[in-house]
Amino acid sequence: MLANFLSTRKSISSGLCETQMYVTLFLGAAECIFLAVMAFDRYVAICHPLRYAVLMSKRVCVGMAAGSWIITFLGSVVPLYVLKLPFCDSNVIDHYFCEVPAMLELVCVDTTASESALQLGGVASEIFPFVLILLSYIRIIIAILRIASADGRRKAFSTCSAHLTVVTIFYTTAMLMYMRTKEQRTPQQDKVISVFYTVINPMLNPIIYSLRNSEVKGAFMKALGRSKMAQP
Repeated sequence: MLANFLSTRKSISSGLCETQMYVTLFLGAAECIFLAVMAFDRYVAICHPLRYAVLMSKRVCVGMAAGSWIITFLGSVVPLYVLKLPFCDSNVIDHYFCEVPAMLELVCVDTTASESALQLGGVASEIFPFVLILLSYIRIIIAILRIASADGRRKAFSTCSAHLTVVTIFYTTAMLMYMRTKEQRTPQQDKVISVFYTVINPMLNPIIYSLRNSEVKGAFMKALGRSKMAQP
């Protein structure tokens, strides 16, 4: 995608387009599932701290990671189905890259089955993990509110803040992209939405997660102070 921005002749072969669609959908679905796994990890850490080492053993973690990758691999088959459909004479993709909703716009036949498959995949990879995240955080909030110390509650909320920020940005935009019907979408809206979960969210991830580290916070504040002092 970045190479295409810089090139004069913006074209892509059908094979590379299919690969781009599959990789995008596969990694997006994987992030949805891993965010749910991270929510469960925080639930265990806050609600069952004394049993954390047993409940989240190495065997359990490896099993959850492997299961997430396998489910994602089996569920990301929509792009392979889309490219088997007949396309119209126009081969201009009105999007930044080959993404399933954008490719469906080029199909000449009825895409109802493809749209249904896309929304079904969205339920499996977005709605179901999102529900698990909500349930985990409901239990987490209940547990935090029972903490007598205000400092303890603040630390517990701080543990979850980075993850909640990423979940909010990623899930909101991903659901808007993949859970709407063809009639509800426009190319202009899809372009703006896709920028969030393909560019902005990955860019913010290191910042959001690393700012929880006290040493990183200290270095950031020190650098910020130096920049203010350097101003004329």
